[in-house]
Amino acid sequence: MVAVALDQYALGAIVVSVFALVVAIYSFVAAKKKVAGEARTEASVNCVAAAAAANGECRSANAADADVIIVGAGVAGAALAHTLGKDGRRVHVIERDLTEPDRIVGELLQPGGYLKLIELGLEDCVNEIDAQRVFGYALFKDGKNTRLSYPLEKFHSDVSGRSFHNGRFIQRMREKSASLPNVRLEQGTVTSLLEENGTVKGVQYKTKDGKEMTAYAPLTVVCDGCFSNLRRSLCNPQVDIPSCFVGLVLENCELPYANHGHVVLADPSPILFYPISSTEVRCLVDVPGQKVPSIANGEMANYLKTVVAPQVPPEIYDSFVAAIDKGNIRTMPNRSMPAAPHPTPGALLMGDAFNMRHPLTGGGMTVALSDIVVLRNLLRPLRNLNDAPTLCKYLESFYTLRKPVASTINTLAGALYKVFCASPDQARKEMREACFDYLSLGGVFSAGPVSLLSGLNPRPLSLVLHFFAVAVYGVGRLCLPFPSPSRVWIGARLISGASGIIFPIIKAEGVRQMFFPATVPAYYRAPPVKGDH
Repeated sequence: MVAVALDQYALGAIVVSVFALVVAIYSFVAAKKKVAGEARTEASVNCVAAAAAANGECRSANAADADVIIVGAGVAGAALAHTLGKDGRRVHVIERDLTEPDRIVGELLQPGGYLKLIELGLEDCVNEIDAQRVFGYALFKDGKNTRLSYPLEKFHSDVSGRSFHNGRFIQRMREKSASLPNVRLEQGTVTSLLEENGTVKGVQYKTKDGKEMTAYAPLTVVCDGCFSNLRRSLCNPQVDIPSCFVGLVLENCELPYANHGHVVLADPSPILFYPISSTEVRCLVDVPGQKVPSIANGEMANYLKTVVAPQVPPEIYDSFVAAIDKGNIRTMPNRSMPAAPHPTPGALLMGDAFNMRHPLTGGGMTVALSDIVVLRNLLRPLRNLNDAPTLCKYLESFYTLRKPVASTINTLAGALYKVFCASPDQARKEMREACFDYLSLGGVFSAGPVSLLSGLNPRPLSLVLHFFAVAVYGVGRLCLPFPSPSRVWIGARLISGASGIIFPIIKAEGVRQMFFPATVPAYYRAPPVKGDH
């Protein structure tokens, strides 16, 4: 046993050594990024100074209704409206339904997302909504459990994850954006984008009263969510639905680990628990495939009681069954869609309309807020947005600059979901067991993956390193102390299976943008200086 333990930690030493190489590579990339960003920074300073001289406004000098039209006022749309409005832009937000949303996802904001919220000046939107602080995760498997804490030691004490009712959070952001005098929030349904010679000039929409209207702006940002009916002309949507979530709310339930998300590695797929208020716990049961048992005829309740309930931690069991009996069971499909934009003059996609990943890791809002920070920094140097073709060319850098955060969280979500799902294949079983045991080792073995998941360490190379370290760890467990031909064969299939999980996801994200962004020409694109930009 001592020898096995020493071999396990020897693997850790190898992992740490490779991390040193990763740091060296990223130091080089960071240096290149600093040079690329100097032009943007200088132009941004000039624009801010000019805006201050013009009553704080940095806007387009044309007859359009606004500088920016935002379609949708969810997390991405509301946050973007406040961000651009605060920078002096005239913003017109058109949202289909301004009443408080009632969703079963978008309820957990990772620490990396909370840091972006602070950067955007929106951190007070998690106040007064009974939001709960989240300090990490607890994993449960076959009667064993382990706690994985976020590595927050280097951050201010206020920094942590936050979990809440999605609708309350969105309403707070809508209220904050609408409080700005240059932001107009209107209820209406956008029916189409207005195009002229390949350039988007604005939108056509129906007001709350059913009146047909048009609105014009140099830039239209489409943030109308996962059900977007506008994205087809702006990207190549390849939507995959690997599973569905069945949502319940457990009342007055004490979780085994307070202020932690709980992930049960169940059969056939994971079960999630996390607090959404001081008295409520959200439960999300993942059901593989696109069909779920019927709620109406009682099949769903029977499935939850007979298949799922026996696998939840004993401390939660009674509350779980009580929630089933209460009957407020909801479902939603889990969508995944890599970002595949068609750069279009006058328009941009953001949020779930642009890019989705499996919600297992709760990374969607972190990606959206990070994208908003990137877009804000790109737009700040520009006095106006009138030259649509030049602006479109400049904003191509957005798709590369967003990659470190987005691709890390997207890849991890897709890979973890496949690893955490049960499988009859012995190699997949070993990979799942190896992942649980690897994270249970603590130290760098848990802090590294958790920092990736939380958005605190957006490094794709670190992700790949840890993923294959888990696979190698699994092979080591199989082959120690004495390898047999069958075990070696399973180990080979484990490595092959791990490659088959992660490489297709990386390919969809874009290898060059993900790992070698400094080689993409758009990465160095400076703000336009032509005319009065």
